[in-house]
Amino acid sequence: MTMLSVDNLSVTRGGLPVLEGVSFTLGAGRALVLRGPNGIGKTTLLRTLAGLQPALAGTVSMPAETMAYAGHADGLKAMLSVRENLRFWADVYATPDIAPAIEQMNLRALADRAAHSLSAGQKRRLGLARLLVTGRPIWVLDEPTVSLDAASVALFGTAVRAHLAAGGAALMATHIDLGIPEAEVLDLAPFKARPPEQGGFRGSFDEAFG
Repeated sequence: MTMLSVDNLSVTRGGLPVLEGVSFTLGAGRALVLRGPNGIGKTTLLRTLAGLQPALAGTVSMPAETMAYAGHADGLKAMLSVRENLRFWADVYATPDIAPAIEQMNLRALADRAAHSLSAGQKRRLGLARLLVTGRPIWVLDEPTVSLDAASVALFGTAVRAHLAAGGAALMATHIDLGIPEAEVLDLAPFKARPPEQGGFRGSFDEAFG
């Protein structure tokens, strides 16, 4: 079953096209990893899919209220504890139980610690645990393993595989191996936007004032 369909999508950064003609589908139980050099537009593409910025062209189709997005920020309330942060998000998404998220991301020993007192890796684990309380089937993740050590990367990979096994889907931009052998890879290099034509804005400016 197709959960997310992207057709001929073009996206911009700073008003300039960075990717064009991106097309793919993501079905239940599938993971897709976006690859490409730094600056090619992975973050821009994910932000567009999450509805944080408009597309230049193309379409994104998915059922309403099905996506959970995790960007570079962990989205934590510094003065709340680990447990209180997860309870806050669980209440937003009407999820009754936060215990599975605490266990899956190895946060039990930190449950009563304030978020501001956590290390960068611990904050990242807490930020990722939010995904587990959203109840949403499509996870869209931008460099989810930043600040994580090898053990925590493995922990996160296990959580993603459990999500896939339960019928969810995951779209991730990452340069590292998450230990998810069934994940497919989409290289964004072929979708890099072409540079502006010589006769575009700069050409017109030079002709008028050169």
